[in-house]
Amino acid sequence: MSVAEPRRIVLFRHAKADWPQVSDHERPLAERGRRDAPVAGRRLADSGIPIDLALCSTAARTRETWKLAVAELAERPRTVYEERVYEASPGELIAVLNETPDDVNNLVLIGHNPGVHGLVEVLAGGAEGDARVRLDRRGFPTSAFAVLTFTGSWKGLEPGTATLSDYWAPSE
Repeated sequence: MSVAEPRRIVLFRHAKADWPQVSDHERPLAERGRRDAPVAGRRLADSGIPIDLALCSTAARTRETWKLAVAELAERPRTVYEERVYEASPGELIAVLNETPDDVNNLVLIGHNPGVHGLVEVLAGGAEGDARVRLDRRGFPTSAFAVLTFTGSWKGLEPGTATLSDYWAPSE
């Protein structure tokens, strides 16, 4: 693939988590999360984006979200469970994305707020259609995802270099 071809990043917030007496890292999905994650997976499948790589936080709720969502995709992408995604700031997430090999065209990152929403805000120098309006109206609730496009090498991904091309959130 040429670095001149557009790349896509799907930033996917984990589904709704429960609050049992466990550490934050080990929180499982709530019933609503177990319902919403496959719906988000179907919506991602409907987008037609062929995902080459999934970077998933090591937290229980993100792993469970991805397991339920990826089952809806026609093909399962290679998945890397990355501990640096847990509780990461937008800058830390950019550093992780900058390490992506250039043979990866489309990537999904399954993570947490406020980092994931912040990353959309930092990377998106522009937006297509009404994606920005919908994001601003809804915020970044659980199971939501944003699609960003950019051209160039993953090493060159930096603030303002991407375009928000799609946004989806489950109805509440």
